[in-house]
Amino acid sequence: MEKDNAVLILKDGSVLGGKGFGAEGIAEGEVVFNTSMTGYQEALTDPSYKYQILMMTYPLIGNYGVNDNDFESDRIQVEGFIIRELTRNPKCSKENSLNEFLKEYNIPGIYNVDTRFITRKIRTYGVMNGILKYPYEENEIDDLKERAKKLKNISDIDLVSLVSIDKSREYNIDGKKRVVLIDCGVKQSIIRFLLKKRVNIIQIPSKTSVDEILKYEPDGIVISNGPGDPERADYVIKTVRKLLSEEIPIFGICLGLQIIALACGAKTYKLKFGHRGSNQPVKDLRTGRVYITSQNHGFAVSPEYAKDCNIEISHINLNDKSIEGIYHKELPVIAVQYHPEAHPGPWDSYYLFDEFLDMIGLK
Repeated sequence: MEKDNAVLILKDGSVLGGKGFGAEGIAEGEVVFNTSMTGYQEALTDPSYKYQILMMTYPLIGNYGVNDNDFESDRIQVEGFIIRELTRNPKCSKENSLNEFLKEYNIPGIYNVDTRFITRKIRTYGVMNGILKYPYEENEIDDLKERAKKLKNISDIDLVSLVSIDKSREYNIDGKKRVVLIDCGVKQSIIRFLLKKRVNIIQIPSKTSVDEILKYEPDGIVISNGPGDPERADYVIKTVRKLLSEEIPIFGICLGLQIIALACGAKTYKLKFGHRGSNQPVKDLRTGRVYITSQNHGFAVSPEYAKDCNIEISHINLNDKSIEGIYHKELPVIAVQYHPEAHPGPWDSYYLFDEFLDMIGLK
């Protein structure tokens, strides 16, 4: 058999050999898993995965290739990619293979590793930092182990500022309403969905001041998804805290929910291994209806703080009862911890965009 030429080393000292694909190089970051059966291209390009090495639990990856339509940003955002089996010659796409896709963006990958073992380890001990190296030499292992132990914790890095745009962008489709989108690492599917609903969008950097935001005279504000610990984005929290007093309708998505909750005085905590996949069951407490949702987050809002911050819990995760949705008791503010735009994932939660559009007066 062909000798292993790539290695994954976890912070706890675990060493897993495999075969490399994509670009040669080294990847460092938090190792996380995603349970989706499809959507690897959308996951790879999702800015919420910054400083993370992504692993797919579904074993057959790359079998439908890569296309020009399923980008969630302008590049691959993950640091590295871990899979069980690699399809090198996809049958469904003539545009690109997964192997060539990773090479194009200089991202290393490893396959032929036991992803089931890694998933069970993460579920037991929690997410942990790791290093992926392709190619590697046996005499490098000890040094790589020490290096993995010293990697920065994801909560020590302001990742939002690394993925947010530098300058404002305007999407004018002659809609009747204008929304300011605070870009904390937004997925393009959110923008595409709002444009489809005939809403003009002004996408702004995460560090934009309140005065600048108000100059746009927005009918509503969307706070996007994004990577890392929400408390590190304290500048966004301060901005949202001021915006709440303006009583402009606000819709938070994923990290956006955590930002809103922190702005209201709540607290967040890190989940043991996060929610990442397109099959997470969520219950709407207002209606009793259950939805299957697409999720990607490693932090959540503490329920014991939420009830004292003038916010109500509207949705919960049925796997662990964590908060998945909130609304303000007095202000026009709603937020969900998951991704109503999906991509990948079910379309169950599109209705949440309609709730927000109703709030800004767009029927």
